Amino acid sequence: MKLKHFLRGFGIIAIILTIFPFVAVDVWWVRSFDFPHLQLTFLTLIAALTYFLAFDIRKIVDYVFVSVLFACFFFQAVKIYPYTTFAAYEVLDTVDNSNLINIYAANVLQDNTETFKVVQDIEQFNADLVVLTETNTFWKNQLNKKLDIDYPYKIEVPLENTYGMILYSKFKLVEPQVHYLIEDTIPSIDTKMVLPSRDTIQIYAIHPAPPVPQHNPSSVDRDAEMMKTARFARNSKYPVIVLGDFNDVAWSETTKLFQRVSGLLDMRKGRGLFNTYNANSYIMKWPLDHVFTDAGFRAKKVAMGNHIGSDHYPFFTTISFEPTIAKEQKLPPATKEELKQAFTEILKEKEQTQEELHD
Repeated sequence: MKLKHFLRGFGIIAIILTIFPFVAVDVWWVRSFDFPHLQLTFLTLIAALTYFLAFDIRKIVDYVFVSVLFACFFFQAVKIYPYTTFAAYEVLDTVDNSNLINIYAANVLQDNTETFKVVQDIEQFNADLVVLTETNTFWKNQLNKKLDIDYPYKIEVPLENTYGMILYSKFKLVEPQVHYLIEDTIPSIDTKMVLPSRDTIQIYAIHPAPPVPQHNPSSVDRDAEMMKTARFARNSKYPVIVLGDFNDVAWSETTKLFQRVSGLLDMRKGRGLFNTYNANSYIMKWPLDHVFTDAGFRAKKVAMGNHIGSDHYPFFTTISFEPTIAKEQKLPPATKEELKQAFTEILKEKEQTQEELHD
């Protein structure tokens, strides 16, 4: 009987957590439940099966309870399904190998001192474009000793607040800029890159702040930065790549809106979860580091890097630039409602800033 009461209690919690992502509340503890969705899915299934198999189901309340639990599991599984190998690719496979780009993105963890592991990983993957977050002056100095020769182009924003960022490139960078889209302590990188084929593409590298009480007790800042970047990507006259540590999972409503507004594709879909965080946990893992691409790119390889001493695994991909067949995988345009919602997320941040200044 105690087990039955426990399962009922857990079932009620599972139902509430299934509903949470759709609650129009930006507080950090609500938004944080976007992350362990995979774990919640498995726990819900286990609870439903245990309840169904361990007890004699006779009362209507039992039938209703088990039915609701299985409905929650089905709903949760539907959200995860696109990131399994059973689903269709959103970014199709490379057709032409003549114009490839190797991209490496990693949150190195500012306090991590094993810089040699990062260098070895970058060399192993033969990366053409590297974006590293949580890089301070120590990281800048150590990495430059090893990477300066192979990477003649770079944008450095070393900071001691865990939001430093460095971009290395083997290809020419044009009009590189550093923006502070939300706060003057959190940079993002905006640059054009010229491929060996002489095609020019647009790169945006971001690392928005997570919704945590010690920084911001809401997800407003993160969501606003993602929506601003989505609008930049939408309005770019060049093919776009957006990458970095988003501090958001691939299946969240915010990331879905980011994709819809930007029109960018997620190469995870159909290929796997690639849980880049937490590298130090066997259970609490989810995908926080992303590379989103314009429809003009195809995917040749998607992988996680090695353990580099950070709490994140690196995210690596080899993509090909094939704009002539972009229409084969182009997403439908965003609706007016989606564009309005993205604009609303940006306005929330402005209103929050004004309230803080007033206080």
